Amino acid sequence: EKDRRPNKAGTARKMAKTGRQRASLRRRSEATCATVGGVCQPNRYLCQGRYLKDKCPGAKTQQCCMPGAWSVLCAGHHNNRVRACDVHGCGAFNLRGNDLHKAVDLVCEDYGVVSTPFSGSLAGPVSQKDPDGNQYDGVKLLNDHCVKIFNIRPYRYIGPVTQGEALGYLLPLQERFPGITSHLELQMCDGTDPSPFI
Repeated sequence: EKDRRPNKAGTARKMAKTGRQRASLRRRSEATCATVGGVCQPNRYLCQGRYLKDKCPGAKTQQCCMPGAWSVLCAGHHNNRVRACDVHGCGAFNLRGNDLHKAVDLVCEDYGVVSTPFSGSLAGPVSQKDPDGNQYDGVKLLNDHCVKIFNIRPYRYIGPVTQGEALGYLLPLQERFPGITSHLELQMCDGTDPSPFI
């Protein structure tokens, strides 16, 4: 009769072990959010940046808060809108047929003011050529992140800048590429996808 009684200590150990395993699995699955600099939390909580969907485990109300999300780059826009496909190509990361696009194109107006996405330091001019030989100029911005912003004319190339400060203006594309959606090109220095931050 004594042997038939449940072992309370053993049951408690099993429950504790199961709880630790669940916590470990949750932490591992939250790594997707953590790798982009976010924290998983219920979306009813205030997030000082923006929420990213499908980066956290569990219920849909559990979302990835990106507290350091970058501000809107292009004047007159309420968000950073990625260029859709047009007659000259697509603006999303890793699109464009055989030649993968290792940047994101953000819709802007020709000659529109471009703002600094995060506080940091300007680290000089940058330029790149496409396969057709067209050259695009811009500027490099450093902080915890390193980005290159192309197709803009910066007001200056070096020195500290604060988030939201006017960085320069968009150079027109319509003259060279009739029918293209006017845009700037945002590229991480290490070639990774900037989409989670914008």
